[in-house]
Amino acid sequence: MPDSMSEQLKQDMECEGLLECFHGLKQLDKQCFQVLVRAGEPLTVDEVAEIVERERSTAYRSIQRLLQSGFIQKEQVNYEQGGYYHVYSPTDPEKISDSMQRMLNDWYAKMGQLIQEFEDKYERPDAELTVEG
Repeated sequence: MPDSMSEQLKQDMECEGLLECFHGLKQLDKQCFQVLVRAGEPLTVDEVAEIVERERSTAYRSIQRLLQSGFIQKEQVNYEQGGYYHVYSPTDPEKISDSMQRMLNDWYAKMGQLIQEFEDKYERPDAELTVEG
């Protein structure tokens, strides 16, 4: 079971923790993302796998999770004689942060609604409170 919110607020968090918090990304996913950010140019899955020292299939799964969450983009590169391959690069950080802000706003609204439902459900008017003995 995840830590309670009060426990999470007491913990120190780094900005990369947002990748896990918002999208459930794993440590390897964060490593792959950092590799793509630091590369300064699009990389293939094979290049990422070599840098993070993992099998191609393992790196590919991380790349797919990053792609699905919107943290990276895929581009097709065509060979002149036919065929193609894909390269990956990080999404603009401003777009990522805007997406996380929208998600946070949605979460905040939902939590506010649940808190109101809790209050409505368990509210007891003071006038009706009597202790029988």
